[in-house]
Amino acid sequence: MHTPQIKHLSAQPISQDAFCPYGQVIFACEDHKLFDQTDAQLVLDRGTPRFYIMRLNQRPLRFHRITRHVQCTQCLGSLGGKAWFLGVAAPNHQQSVPDLDTLQVFHIPGNCFVKLHLGTWHAGPYFEAEWVDFYNLELSDTNVSDHETCDLMKTWAIEVEIATQYF
Repeated sequence: MHTPQIKHLSAQPISQDAFCPYGQVIFACEDHKLFDQTDAQLVLDRGTPRFYIMRLNQRPLRFHRITRHVQCTQCLGSLGGKAWFLGVAAPNHQQSVPDLDTLQVFHIPGNCFVKLHLGTWHAGPYFEAEWVDFYNLELSDTNVSDHETCDLMKTWAIEVEIATQYF
């Protein structure tokens, strides 16, 4: 077995261009705007959609497990305007593990949400507050029947540490 190593990833500010391989970034828009490609392009037709508020307690800004869902898109956003961090790796439907060359961490402000593409690997949310409430849109059984996790520690002896020096 390999000696475990810490992979330090600097969180980058989220932008639509930077996040494009992983999903969409959705900011507020005027009420009467018509639906277009800037709106969340959802895939929720393979089960019963579930929209709920989940409370997460602070966890260290490190991870060694990363998960994907291939049956639905997932939307996440914080309540109360709190910023947070999300680790992602690009979808790779032919592989059972993420491509570490695509692994990124994003800093997400509290005034937007993200929609993950089908199969986007993700770890988080992570944050520095004591707790944060998040809204989550996925399918009712996503965490039971569409939850594939890769343990980076077991697969590559890697743990990711999120560097937040600019936030």
